[in-house]
Amino acid sequence: MFTPNQSKAARALLSWSQTDLADAAGLGLSTIKDYESGRRKPHNRNLSKIDSAFSERGIEFLSEQDGIQGVRLCA
Repeated sequence: MFTPNQSKAARALLSWSQTDLADAAGLGLSTIKDYESGRRKPHNRNLSKIDSAFSERGIEFLSEQDGIQGVRLCA
């Protein structure tokens, strides 16, 4: 999966606000705010919705297994 900081970085690559992400993922704004601030981790199904919203727009999350933890926008 991805970290709260990776979520913020992915939004930055897309020039999205937290509201944009919430709308694209079909989730409440509080879910996005709480996750990115570290207040709570969403249920796995909600994390999957966030992941899908990003991946549909070309975002790829890099894990430590890839040698670096980060985010990239694929064409």
